Amino acid sequence: MLCALPGIGLRAQQTVRKSTAAKSLAQLQQEFVDLRFGMFIHYNIPTYADQDWADPDASPALFNPSRLNCDSWAKAARAANMTYGCLTTKHHSGFAIWNTKTTPYNVMNSPLKRDVVKEYADAFRANGLKVMLYYSILDTHHKLRPGHITRAHIDMVKAQLTELLTNYGDITALIIDGWDAPWSRISYDDIPFEEIYTLIKTLQPNCLVMDLNAAKYPAEALYYTDIKSYEQGAGQHISKEANKLPALSCLPLQASWFWKSGFPTEAIKDVNVLVKDNLVPFNQAHCNFILNVAPNRDGLIDDNALAGLKEIGKLWKHEGPLSPLPASDAPIISPNIAKGQPANASWSNDMWIMDFANDDDFSTGWTSNSTVKAPWYEVALDKDRSFNMVVIAEHQPNIRQYKLEYELNGVWKTIFAGENANKIKIHRFDRVWGGKVRILVERFSSAPVIMEFGVYDERK
Repeated sequence: MLCALPGIGLRAQQTVRKSTAAKSLAQLQQEFVDLRFGMFIHYNIPTYADQDWADPDASPALFNPSRLNCDSWAKAARAANMTYGCLTTKHHSGFAIWNTKTTPYNVMNSPLKRDVVKEYADAFRANGLKVMLYYSILDTHHKLRPGHITRAHIDMVKAQLTELLTNYGDITALIIDGWDAPWSRISYDDIPFEEIYTLIKTLQPNCLVMDLNAAKYPAEALYYTDIKSYEQGAGQHISKEANKLPALSCLPLQASWFWKSGFPTEAIKDVNVLVKDNLVPFNQAHCNFILNVAPNRDGLIDDNALAGLKEIGKLWKHEGPLSPLPASDAPIISPNIAKGQPANASWSNDMWIMDFANDDDFSTGWTSNSTVKAPWYEVALDKDRSFNMVVIAEHQPNIRQYKLEYELNGVWKTIFAGENANKIKIHRFDRVWGGKVRILVERFSSAPVIMEFGVYDERK
C-alpha cells in the first residue's frame, strides 16, 4: 500500500525558506570532511532475522526491542570521539522505523510503537552530535524494484523523504543506497535523480546528498552525489595519495552490517588497524570515515563493541578542521541525454567503436585509431534538444586541445575551443538547442580514448 502525502512538500519548503540560510556546497563539503569520523547504525528489521537482507514480507511483529536506548548509542559514539551518527531509516526490504503516513509497513505497527528515527535524532543532538540518515531506494516489500517501478513509487520516495527532512530537524547528510547499483538495477532514470535531489535541496538546502554507490564513476568527478563514497566491503577503496574530492569511506566494526546472533562473542575488527590504516590516512586524503556499529535485538550495543569504541577513543582524538579541499566542479545530477543515442566518429581502433563511449559504462570506451591525426566523435540526439553541459570522460588525461560544437539546422556552432588537460572535462554553458554534439580533437599525446561522452540539460 502506497499512500501519497499531498501538500506536505509545500509546507515544508515554506518553513525551510524562512528558517534556513543556505550555505555553498563547497562550505558544506568542507564541513563534512571536517567532521572526520562518525557512526553508521544499521538497525532495522534485518536485525531480527540474522540476515543483512530481510524477507520483504517479514512481519512487523519481529521488530520488538525490549531495551531500546538511543542515548546509549550516542554516548558510545562520543566515547570513540565520533562527531555524528547515521541511522538506517529504511533498508532494502522497505520497513520504515519512523512514524510514516506513506505505508502501514512501519515501526508504529510493531510491538515497539515508537518512532526510532525521532529518538535517535533527539539523543544524538542532545549529546552534541550531528544527525545523518540512511535511506534505501530499493524497497522489495513495496515492489520498488526493476520491472515494477511506477509513478506511485516515485511519489512514495518523495513523500518519505519529505517526512524525514521535515519532522526531524536539521539533517547534515542523507546517504541513499540502492540507486544505480549492480545489485539493485534501479537507474537514475527509473527513480529520477535530479527530481529527488532538487526536492531534498528545497526541503533542506544544507543537507548533503550522498549516493552510496558513487564509486562506480571516475574518482575525478562527482557524478550523482555531493560526496564521493567508498564501501570497502564492496571492493571500493579511495586513493589515499591522489584523492582530491570530498569523500566518505565506510566499514563495519563487526563482521557484517546488521547484528547477528554470534556478535556478542565474536571478535570485532582490530581497533589499531581501524585507526592507523583507515581513520588517520583517510582524513589526510579529504575523506570522512564512518564505522558501522550494529545494535542488538534489545536495541543496545554489545559489550565487546562498546569496549572497542572506548579503545578507539583512547587511540584517536579529533584535532579540528582538515586542510582545505581543492576546488572541484559541481556534481553532475542530470540525465545523460546522449546515452544510447546514435554515435559516429573517425576511424576506431579494432573493436572499440563509437558506441562504447555513450553506453553508460565507464569500463568501456571509444578508442581512436593511432593513425588518425585529427580524431572526432559525435552523438546524434533523438531530436533537437536543449542542453547546457557536456562532459568528456577520458580513460587517462590525454586530450589537450579541442573544440566542442553543436549542430542546429545544419550549422555547427562552437561551445568551447581551447585547452583542458583534465581527465574529466566538464563544460557548463548557457542553454542551447541542437540535434548533434561533437568533439574535434586538435592536440593529444596518444590515441584518444573516450569512456563516456555526456550531454545534459541541468535544472537552473
